[in-house]
Amino acid sequence: MRVVGCSPDTVEAQAAFKAKNHLPFTLLADSDHAIAERFGVWVLRTRPTGEQNWGIQRSTFILGPDGVVRRTFQQVDPATHAKELLSHLL
Repeated sequence: MRVVGCSPDTVEAQAAFKAKNHLPFTLLADSDHAIAERFGVWVLRTRPTGEQNWGIQRSTFILGPDGVVRRTFQQVDPATHAKELLSHLL
C-alpha cells in the first residue's frame, strides 16, 4: 500500500509541512489544482461571512492496483478521519 497526499500548496510549503509533521509519505504539490479538478475536489466554497472562494474539499480516495478509484471519503474531518480510514483499511 502506498499513501500520497496532495494539496494546492507549493513544493516548498509541502516540504516544510512534511518535515514539521514527520510524515513518512509523499506529498504532491498541485499548485495549478489540476489533480484536484480531475478528482472533483476543487470546489467553490462559501465562508461563514458569505464570501465565496475556490479551494480544496478535503477528501480521501482509495485506488486499487489498477488505478481505479475503489472508495471515496468526501468532506472529511481531519480530527476523526484517520481512525475512520484505518477501520476501513484493516
